[in-house]
Amino acid sequence: MNHAKTFLLMAVLTIIFVALGSMMGGKSGAMIAFLVALVMNLVSYWFSDKIVLKMYGAQEVSESDAPQLYAIVSSLSQKAGIPMPRVFVIENDSPNAFATGRNPANGVVAVTTGITRILSRDELEGVLAHEISHIKHRDILVQTVAATLAGAITMIANWARFAAFFGGSSSDDDNGGGNIFSVIIFSMLAAFAAMLIQLAISRSREYLADDGGAQLAGNPLYLAGALRKLNAGVARSPMNDANPSTAPLFIVNPFTARGVLALFSTHPPIEERIRRLEDMAYKR
Repeated sequence: MNHAKTFLLMAVLTIIFVALGSMMGGKSGAMIAFLVALVMNLVSYWFSDKIVLKMYGAQEVSESDAPQLYAIVSSLSQKAGIPMPRVFVIENDSPNAFATGRNPANGVVAVTTGITRILSRDELEGVLAHEISHIKHRDILVQTVAATLAGAITMIANWARFAAFFGGSSSDDDNGGGNIFSVIIFSMLAAFAAMLIQLAISRSREYLADDGGAQLAGNPLYLAGALRKLNAGVARSPMNDANPSTAPLFIVNPFTARGVLALFSTHPPIEERIRRLEDMAYKR
């Protein structure tokens, strides 16, 4: 279901992109915006692991440095049928973890020191299984494609409003235009819709990683218990120095989101994730 949802959302992003370009009447402008967004996201895709690890001062650890952590990652990667990811530790009290790397051969798993202090071995295994599931299913690639389309839509929408304010939407093709109000309204709605769809794709991949991680670990309650502790731990000690652009990488949102802001979170509600995992355990 979540694979189908991701495919549908990607299709909707593509339709919005084509419709916005068609409305502007400038196919060449639309393609330029798409290529710019593509280049930006390809750079992020190829170098995201190095960028984010340096951003958080992550240090690679060996088996002798962190024997339990290393053993869990080694065992789970063998079960998943992927090469063993490199293992990194981030000196930070906020309990969290993330995976990165452009494909399974270049996978990276990183955990904070905070997470190792509050989780049991089983719970840590549930978290690491979730991250390895991300690597196995190439979620970095999926989110990069989504970000490319969403970024292109936002750029074209900004150009459309600029053109509307300064003389209407010009055309380098046959069909230009629309009036200034339709251009402004549609461009605003298109950018907002692209943001919401990108968030929805991120949430969908989190559910998939929860499901895959629960199967890898062998017990969904491992991850359910970990998420409960992580939610409370981040509330007590949020990662306030985190870069918002990296929030989708983490297993739980490193920032605390309440009320309306929670609607725009990159992660599904913790309570719903826990409920799904518990249902999975009790139906076994």
